Amino acid sequence: MAQRIQTVYVDDLTGEESEDARTHTFSLDGVNYEIDLVSDNYDKLFEALAPFIDKGRKLGRVKTVRPRRTLIDGPRPEEVRAWAREHKYQVNDRGRVPAHIREAYEKAQ
Repeated sequence: MAQRIQTVYVDDLTGEESEDARTHTFSLDGVNYEIDLVSDNYDKLFEALAPFIDKGRKLGRVKTVRPRRTLIDGPRPEEVRAWAREHKYQVNDRGRVPAHIREAYEKAQ
């Protein structure tokens, strides 16, 4: 017996079938979302988010690793702390690195 498997790509916003639909991910308040969109609808999403992206602070690329672990691409806190100490910033040995120190580190790179 022969078996035929067919993949249908659908734009989640319009419900229309399209081979051009691609999966896009974004996060808000610690919740990751995934949506399949054709390029025109992705442009609409990006345009809607652009003012917030422009004013937001970039944390790096977020990668979800199975099972349920999230890694953030970017410098390790230890690297930022070492840089901060070399540049006369006062920083704790543990805990979150303050945003102004991370921003200064990123500008210096």
